[in-house]
Amino acid sequence: MYVCLCHGVTDRQIRQAAEEGCRSMRQLGKEMGVGRQCGRCASTAREILRECQTEEYMTLAGMLAQPA
Repeated sequence: MYVCLCHGVTDRQIRQAAEEGCRSMRQLGKEMGVGRQCGRCASTAREILRECQTEEYMTLAGMLAQPA
């Protein structure tokens, strides 16, 4: 789904950027232009970033919880 219509950025691209280390809207804006023009996409993009960070945290927590 397109998140940022102004720059043609999809949710998949945002997820990929998060996997590659993007951790903030500021970084996302610099790299992809998300939230830099009309701003309508900012809340959705922020939600996707948070979701990716939560998934990453839960995966890491699950790995750490297992006995060695």
